[in-house]
Amino acid sequence: MLPEQRFTDTDACAQLVVERLGADLRVAAPLGLGKPHGLLNALYGLMQADTWRSMTLYTALSLTRPRPKNSLEARFLDPFVERHFGADYVDPQYALDQIQGKLPPNVAVHEFYMQSGALLHSGSAQRNYISQNYTHVARDLVVQDINLLVQLVARRETPAGVRYSLSCNPDLTLDFLDRVKAAGKARPLCVAVVHPALPYIGGDAEVPQEYFDIELTPPSSPALFAVPRLPVDTAEYALGLHASALVKDGGCLQIGIGALSDALVKGLLWRHQDNVAWRKTLLALDQGGNTHTVAGRVGGLGSFKTGLYGCSEMIMDGLMHLAKAGVLKRRSWDNLALERAAAAGRLPGDVPGGHYLRGAFFLGSRDLYGWLETVAGSDADAIDMCPVSNVNQLYGDHQALASLQRRGARFFNTCMMSTLLGAAVSETLDDGHVVSGVGGQYNFVAMAHELPDGRSVLLQRATRQGKNGVETNIRWQYGQVTIPRHLRDIVVSEYGVADLRGKSDSECIEAMLAICDARFIDALAAEAKSHGKLAADFKLPEVWRKHRPELLHEALDKPVRKGLLPKFPFGSDFTETELRLLPALEWLQSSSANWKGRWRLLKALCRPGEATTEEIVALERMGLSTATRLGDRLQRRLLQAALRRSSP
Repeated sequence: MLPEQRFTDTDACAQLVVERLGADLRVAAPLGLGKPHGLLNALYGLMQADTWRSMTLYTALSLTRPRPKNSLEARFLDPFVERHFGADYVDPQYALDQIQGKLPPNVAVHEFYMQSGALLHSGSAQRNYISQNYTHVARDLVVQDINLLVQLVARRETPAGVRYSLSCNPDLTLDFLDRVKAAGKARPLCVAVVHPALPYIGGDAEVPQEYFDIELTPPSSPALFAVPRLPVDTAEYALGLHASALVKDGGCLQIGIGALSDALVKGLLWRHQDNVAWRKTLLALDQGGNTHTVAGRVGGLGSFKTGLYGCSEMIMDGLMHLAKAGVLKRRSWDNLALERAAAAGRLPGDVPGGHYLRGAFFLGSRDLYGWLETVAGSDADAIDMCPVSNVNQLYGDHQALASLQRRGARFFNTCMMSTLLGAAVSETLDDGHVVSGVGGQYNFVAMAHELPDGRSVLLQRATRQGKNGVETNIRWQYGQVTIPRHLRDIVVSEYGVADLRGKSDSECIEAMLAICDARFIDALAAEAKSHGKLAADFKLPEVWRKHRPELLHEALDKPVRKGLLPKFPFGSDFTETELRLLPALEWLQSSSANWKGRWRLLKALCRPGEATTEEIVALERMGLSTATRLGDRLQRRLLQAALRRSSP
């Protein structure tokens, strides 16, 4: 790499890029963690200053820090955000402007996967959304005449020279540049932005010095984006426990991110570490016996002796916890003969080169990033970061090997809603507004049907809180679907497991009704009957009418009281005082949503009462202990009332 192609000044690097590429930048940037925000912001600033230039950005999952919606929320969020993300953290400015509808006309952003719900009200984001399977993105980018690729990397000096690791994002970069070469097109200008805290992962993720044209190493780098750890409620725990019985010892595991995935991971850990207690709790939950029936065919009830092999497009905290607990430990080899010997139990345990976790990108907490760095240093073979084409599909030269490695595969994904006929809604609302994106979900569902013993498992809450109260997430029909009904497989709600594979329409409807919330079951059955898809004389079993939140709380009461199912299963990023404030702020938000709640708030304003010692601490955290302005005094009274209403 020539000296003039190495920079420490971000603005100077951006200036060189635009001078070299001309007036029209067509930029590809990785999804999530691998986006170099500083360089993208410098390029974006040049577009704002020179409106005769243009920039079109192709990317996904532009991560921004949470932003408050009102002044009371700001009092809570602002100190937390600064502490958790760091005072020097830099958001991608184009993403903030897109949320607010302020993108200049000479800048366009196309995302194939959005931060969930963040861009529902952004007109430009909704118009420019590209609906794609994850594995099709590299193919589709080739025809977009990309002239610039920017990526965050880890850097290492070796005796053979400088080496880079694509680390968190080999997913699309490797596939895209290979396709550009195969198409005979000009290679884009490739810029590596070095981040000192990014874990150095070898294997497929490691590339030589000449892979990039320009290296930018800023004098300082903000902390890596760390996903705050989420709370898990009773219904989510119930769902995770049902799902944890579907995993086969010795099999393959794919999971995503979010509270439902955390609940599944906690269920798997409990099954492995305290199998008797896990079985008792599952039995109490499984009133209709659906979970045990399906588990007997496709899953298991024992602990994990052989262990699992992880093959997941995203590596997140849950997979780390499973590896630490000895659940994720079955190794696979990228050699067909060795893998056949391993599957037959004939491979000695000391054969090197096997990995127990394969992924295309990673994103999570700082604990995850530290663990990845440690494992990569102590057991270089353990984790393989590779192209998404290797993880999310079977097709190509690796099909026979991948099928064997993924024996006993259980691919877990989440969805927003599903229909009685087995279609799933995961990313788009009825009116076409996109919540997130297809990502790799369709890839894994289709792959489950191609593998001899693979299964797709979609996780969804049975209900949600809507504008008019509680609504069912199981519908007769919906205007948009992500997974068509001919690919229906297994659906799990907090009330059990519905095995839909190979079922007739009427059998599918019955299986879905069996995991519905009882408050909606009669109306759903009547609608199915009105369309002739359910026999007119079909009678709902009485056990299904027990599917109410009270049942879940009763079944899980004992383990919750014993601390076996904590609110934050893997630790919290909040202080004790903040944990006390969270339910109070939730109470305020829910109370303001209807006239009864607003009446309660009005009464609270009129009767504040004396603050207790605990309330004073919480008020101090919110900067309301010495409120003098009228608005602050009103907020103090409301918060004080909320703290009392939400106290355990």
